[in-house]
Amino acid sequence: MPEFGLILTLATSLGAALIFGYITHRIGLSPIVGYLLAGVALGPNTPGFIANPELAEQLAEVGVILLMFGVGLQLHVEELLAVRRVAVPGAAAGIAAAAMLGAAVAAANGFSWGAAAVFGLTLSVASTVVLVRVLSDRHQLHTSSGHIAVGWLVVEDIITVILMVLLPTMASGTASWAALATASALTLGKVGVLVALAMVVGVRAVPKILDRVAATRSRELFTLTVLALALGIAALSATVFGVSMALGAFIAGMTVGRSDYSLRAATDALPMRDAFAVLFFVSIGMLLDPLALLDAPWMMLGALAVVIIGKPLVAAIVLALMRYPLHTILTVPSALAQIGEFSFILAALARDLGVLPQMAVNIIVAVSIVSIVSNPLAARAIPPVERWLASRRLFRRVTSEVYPERGAVSSISPEDRAVVIGYGPTGRTVTRLLKDNGIDPTVIELNIDTVRALRQDGISAVYGDARDPDTLVTAGVRHAANLIVSGADSGAAETIRTARELNPHLHVFARGAYLRDVPQLRQAGADQVFSGEGEVALAMTEAVLRRLGATDDQIDGERRRLHGELHTR
Repeated sequence: MPEFGLILTLATSLGAALIFGYITHRIGLSPIVGYLLAGVALGPNTPGFIANPELAEQLAEVGVILLMFGVGLQLHVEELLAVRRVAVPGAAAGIAAAAMLGAAVAAANGFSWGAAAVFGLTLSVASTVVLVRVLSDRHQLHTSSGHIAVGWLVVEDIITVILMVLLPTMASGTASWAALATASALTLGKVGVLVALAMVVGVRAVPKILDRVAATRSRELFTLTVLALALGIAALSATVFGVSMALGAFIAGMTVGRSDYSLRAATDALPMRDAFAVLFFVSIGMLLDPLALLDAPWMMLGALAVVIIGKPLVAAIVLALMRYPLHTILTVPSALAQIGEFSFILAALARDLGVLPQMAVNIIVAVSIVSIVSNPLAARAIPPVERWLASRRLFRRVTSEVYPERGAVSSISPEDRAVVIGYGPTGRTVTRLLKDNGIDPTVIELNIDTVRALRQDGISAVYGDARDPDTLVTAGVRHAANLIVSGADSGAAETIRTARELNPHLHVFARGAYLRDVPQLRQAGADQVFSGEGEVALAMTEAVLRRLGATDDQIDGERRRLHGELHTR
């Protein structure tokens, strides 16, 4: 039965990815390595169960679309502009150097110059997933070095998207340069029209659609809408404009990302992206034939040297010439010394167009696995290498901090900042109290109209789910002294645990609906918990005592005793 083949392939792919991903994560490697190895284990080139590679590849196409949608959604133009002076020339130089070195390696192994150039390009783009993971693990994502690395990678992604647009034209066999230029201009013109429509029509239409769906307060409908937009715009781009669905998904992500719903879209819809992205990596792993690597070992080693030596060396030279500190000169190139999802997308497209042979794709997968494995190890070696180099007279000039290294510090003292979750009656009262006492509150709310109204009143507000770490980070929980969970909902404990991981020094005030919620919230990390039942009991007790003629001291003593009994259960 065809359905059984699909279900069996899906179940085995996800199951194997889970097992291998868990193992690689436990030994300190990126789970992506585990997903790729799962594909190798399930592929036709290794013994044992063989999944259906055609079905896996079809499922992986959804992963590619959602990956590109996520890249567009999370593309922050402001962050890119902040580091443009180093990111743009650095990324361009890195891609050019890696492409030329990779092309030379391929040409030395008998590739045509066209195929060699494409092979070189596949070695020039680092993995967003791996880079963010490595920088996050070392708490460097929100430093100036982290911002440079991310901005650098965004420029690489944009250049790769352009190459993906031009690749079908370049692979069409056009005879003359003039005809190639004309075909390329036509393709870019179509893309320009698509981008213009997305930016003019999409930026107006998409928020209105999301406004109506968000008003239903249904998470399922919101997630479904975001996925429908991603897949729908991708399919429309391919059928009407003749560009790749991956590019259409990228533009869809940029369109949604310019709306007030970008953060919630990332929170609610992108977990689906992660699931399908796993299938993408598994399908790529199925392409690897380990024994075939023995037929071209020098090409494999040469390609690996381009990724982990050649391109990082060029990046280090660019940073040194711009007089960045030694820490940045070591951190950024180290983070870029790997390849991943974009290399696979470009290689798969080139293979389908007949530009690259299967052997080249095989080498790219193998180089990716080795570079992803070695990347965290290289990052761990940076501190001792930095100390050793800093002691050498040769590097003293380079390490002068013309661009000083800065962490993710805030200009506002933590004692003057608080995050309030929810803007119901309790949240509204607390927010007003904080402002009246000179403390800057940031409100997290899932009602978009409330968020817009708060912003108009000059109050910082974030639209999103407080259980998601990105929402809390955007609200500034890393730099806050207090967190007030004003809503009594079932996700409060999860929110508190996440906030505690981001900022262990937070003082957390939490509200529970019932007294039975108090222990759970305290275990999650709340410092003070208030429950509706408990506060009603306290108020009623005070009213009864006053009616019976109790003194203020008696009432205060009874209130303290009862408060201790109710809230320490």
